[in-house]
Amino acid sequence: MKLIIDTNILISAIIKNSVTRKILLSPYFEFCVPEFTFIELDRHFELLKNKTGLSETNLKSVIKIITENIDVIPKSKFQTHTSIAFDEMKNIDEFDTPFLALALSFNNDGIWSDDKHFKKQKLVQVWTTRDMLDNMENVAFD
Repeated sequence: MKLIIDTNILISAIIKNSVTRKILLSPYFEFCVPEFTFIELDRHFELLKNKTGLSETNLKSVIKIITENIDVIPKSKFQTHTSIAFDEMKNIDEFDTPFLALALSFNNDGIWSDDKHFKKQKLVQVWTTRDMLDNMENVAFD
C-alpha cells in the first residue's frame, strides 16, 4: 500500500510513540510527502520540542528515524496537478492542495490524514489512522 502522508500524521508520530508511529515504521507500507512537509516540520520544531520534552538533538533523531523511509517528492513532480487539486480544495482547505496534487500525480492508494475536512474532497481516497488499523488485521507490531 502506497500512501501520501498529511503533515498531521507525521507530527502525531513525532510527539508520541503511538500506533501512528508504528504504522509509519512498518515495512508493509510505502509513504511519501510533498517536499514542503519538511518546511512545515521545521516551522513547528519548537512546538514539537516543547510537546515531546526532548532535547533538540534527540528530537532531530526521532524525526530522522520516523522519516528516513518516507519518499520526499519535489513540487516539480506533481505541479501539473496543482490546479485540479486547488479547485477541489479551495473551499475545504487550500493549504492541503499539495497533498491532493501529489496523490493525483501517480498511482497510489490515497492520503493518510486525520483531518476530517480531507474526506470532503472527492478525488482520492482518504485513510484515517482508524481506517489504517481496521485494514491491518494481519499486520503484527513488535
